[in-house]
Amino acid sequence: MGMIVSWMLIAAAIGAFAITALSGCFVIPALRKLHFGQTIREDGPTWHNKKQGTPTMGGLCFIFGILLSCGLVYAGFQRYAADLLGIIQVRAAMLALFLAFGSGLIGFLDDYIKVVKHRNLGLLAWQKLVMQVAVTGCFMAGLQMQGLLTTVVMLPFVGAVDLGVAFYPIAFLGIIFLVNAVNLTDGLDGLCSCVTFVSMLGYLLAASMLSFYHVAVLATATAAAAAGFLVWNFYPAKVFMGDTGSMFFGGMVTALAFIMGRPELVFFFGIVYIWDAMTVVIQRVYYKATHGKRIFRMTPIHHAFEMRGWREVKIDFFFSLIALIGVVLGLMYIYLG
Repeated sequence: MGMIVSWMLIAAAIGAFAITALSGCFVIPALRKLHFGQTIREDGPTWHNKKQGTPTMGGLCFIFGILLSCGLVYAGFQRYAADLLGIIQVRAAMLALFLAFGSGLIGFLDDYIKVVKHRNLGLLAWQKLVMQVAVTGCFMAGLQMQGLLTTVVMLPFVGAVDLGVAFYPIAFLGIIFLVNAVNLTDGLDGLCSCVTFVSMLGYLLAASMLSFYHVAVLATATAAAAAGFLVWNFYPAKVFMGDTGSMFFGGMVTALAFIMGRPELVFFFGIVYIWDAMTVVIQRVYYKATHGKRIFRMTPIHHAFEMRGWREVKIDFFFSLIALIGVVLGLMYIYLG
């Protein structure tokens, strides 16, 4: 069975990378033809103005790559899937895809309004929140129905802690926060793709350690798709993933931890996203409390590194290194626990 799992992962990796990379040959020209170009926000970094008009919504490439590769792997290994995965793991994988695709759909609507309706801010904040609440609520309800939602969490250095009823609002708000955190990280050429690639390697190794083969397949496909997208998205980017892609990645990064029953792993494998998003929160709170003073030069924090003269490629590698440290700590946490 171990050999079958290895072949499933190899097939998922090759399929997702190839489909994502090749789809760029067709998707990017189509986006150009439709004039689906990135609009640089007026309150964003002024040095990003040269990126105005770069095709966006390129996340469709890896969404298609992940969906098709996972479908082909399941179809190709169907005779072994029942023994390897079981119905609960298959349903859990479908729930993860639901949160990822649901979040990606919200991002798609946001992008569509920006590029077609020419409204820079896209969806209104309340519109996006209402949709995220609906998607998150359905995801958590699905976890509950499958018996995959527990109020007991494993906390670093503390151990098992039963949060009781408090778990539900914390988890609910945490999912929405994390999806948006990944969205915020998509601010430089290749940044979100690089960090997500490393994060997914963490999930792949964690899933292998804990025998969650469904998570291993999804993580492998997502990591390979992120790498395939980097063919087009690495500096200088020929296409951006848009909110379509970043929110899809956000849903996947969050969902994998929950379907494993180990939501605390997000703190390790999502360390970069959380760091980037928290700088925005801290900046806004401090700005209002001090009536106009700032802690950071610019947020999300990756822009502050730009202001220090760092090139985008250097920031990509530095943030990926931070993500790798988070992955190592997460794997050590699982092993020692």
